[in-house]
Amino acid sequence: MTKTSWSRFSKLALACLVCLSAFAAPVAAISVAEEDVPSDAQADSKITATVTLTELYKNPQLESWTLAGTTELEDVTWTVTYYDQTGAKINQQSFDGQNFSGAEIAADDGTSEVEVRVAGTAPGVDAFTYDPAQAFEAMSLQQTRQGGSSNDIQTWTAHHFTEESQGARTALDDAQAVVGSSGSDQAQQTFDNAVSAFENGNFELATELANQAQTEAQQAQQSSQTQQLLIYAVGGLVVVAVVVGGIVYWRSQQSSYDKLG
Repeated sequence: MTKTSWSRFSKLALACLVCLSAFAAPVAAISVAEEDVPSDAQADSKITATVTLTELYKNPQLESWTLAGTTELEDVTWTVTYYDQTGAKINQQSFDGQNFSGAEIAADDGTSEVEVRVAGTAPGVDAFTYDPAQAFEAMSLQQTRQGGSSNDIQTWTAHHFTEESQGARTALDDAQAVVGSSGSDQAQQTFDNAVSAFENGNFELATELANQAQTEAQQAQQSSQTQQLLIYAVGGLVVVAVVVGGIVYWRSQQSSYDKLG
């Protein structure tokens, strides 16, 4: 490639890069320094989730922006607490409802760190799934800017359950470990039926079928082990027979040599 051609190629590549950058969605670089979000929650129980945000004004370089949040919790209260570089609390705001906006983050206010806390009631489960387990949005935070543009900061989800569904899930988990290693088609089919019952909300049947699948898998493993032992036993008998037969043949040959002598 000549120097002129290389120069043209470089300019074209740079132009393409600029175009791609223009259309690329901006990504927030705000850091989540700490998070305390439950991974599981029983439906209709009270839960609290808290996260701490730092690196508030980097990538994009902003002197101020607005924090917004959403959740699927019910009867919700948000608390946004602002801290300066020394860790001293400088302000606090509260918001109600599953969505909030208007929490202003500004360097001129001395805000260096923000703690976001959401408290509410875990929602009921509309549909049960075994794998992946049903979940709800515990908290989602966004960075919004003047003009309407926004970046997602992070979303946290939690598995929610009822007392009955959790018991059935435990039975399914116990059965799955055994069924998977048994190689039994019958046990696998029973387990699949248990999962279907679970996802249809029939937890009593799901538990019964899960226990049945586990029993079938264990029986299949025991049968396989018994067959393996029988194979080993037969193999051992064959070896013994060969050895004994060899000894008898050798002794018979020795006896023949003695008569000839």
